Amino acid sequence: MKNTLQKPKHRLGKRILSCWQLYILLIPAIAYYIAFHYVPMYGVTLAFKKLTISGGLLGSPWAEPATLYFQQLFQDPAFWNALKNTIIIGVYKLIFYFPVPILLAVLLNEVRNKAFKRGIQTIIYLPRFVSWTVMAGIVINMLAHNGAVNTVITALGGEPVNFLMDQSKFRAILVITTILKDAGWGSIIYFAAISGVSPELYEACIMDGGNRWTQMWHVTLPSIRPTITIMLILTIGNILIQDTQQVLTLYSPNVYSTGDILGTYIYRTGIENARYSFATAANFFNSVVSLILVVIANAASKVVGEDSLF
Repeated sequence: MKNTLQKPKHRLGKRILSCWQLYILLIPAIAYYIAFHYVPMYGVTLAFKKLTISGGLLGSPWAEPATLYFQQLFQDPAFWNALKNTIIIGVYKLIFYFPVPILLAVLLNEVRNKAFKRGIQTIIYLPRFVSWTVMAGIVINMLAHNGAVNTVITALGGEPVNFLMDQSKFRAILVITTILKDAGWGSIIYFAAISGVSPELYEACIMDGGNRWTQMWHVTLPSIRPTITIMLILTIGNILIQDTQQVLTLYSPNVYSTGDILGTYIYRTGIENARYSFATAANFFNSVVSLILVVIANAASKVVGEDSLF
């Protein structure tokens, strides 16, 4: 029994020694995650403490009761409004944004002219490297009262529209700008998945009389379905983690009722109002719910027989 238990350890040590150079290369990545992802997790305790300047994070007294800030959070109508907006915007992005990178990857895969394909890929990747501050400036100028969009509307006989001040249009603006900025970049992972599809599958489909549409529908999409499933699980888990910088650069108090999300709510209460413990409690709630959504989505994926994360 003793030899049986020690054998796996011996094998593990032997594998590490045989590839020690590779394990050394892992050290910077491991150190990064420990220093910037695991150690800061202790800051979650701030949600249960009354922060004082003299005491700091370690020396501040615990709140009484321990759930004080969570009680305040759940009693705040602005929090529930932000939660509702976050869910609605997240669902909108799931419905309208999620399929776009898949569609881009599948359509560009059908382009046979390599120079044209690379040119299109470069163009759709570029917006990803533009910050939301710059992107918001472009969007604000285009949607301004005298901007390009209203100029076209006026030329067609319509009345100028104040898009960014209109509560009914703000969520649509967030979804559209997300598509314009991130869809091209998001298609990279699907391009990679498509490149791994065996050419023999396409050849077999052609021999059976399949055209380009048939190849795409019965070969390409089924082959990248595991990738789509995993990305869908991650997207569902991130429904409550919307791009705060995007909303901060585009919204105003006029659209708080439909545009204020948990990220901007946490920023406003935590930074602007210096309620650090309260904001930490809100962020902790956000993280826990996101984890629950990932677990539920993963379990649902297993039930329907698809691939899963774990």
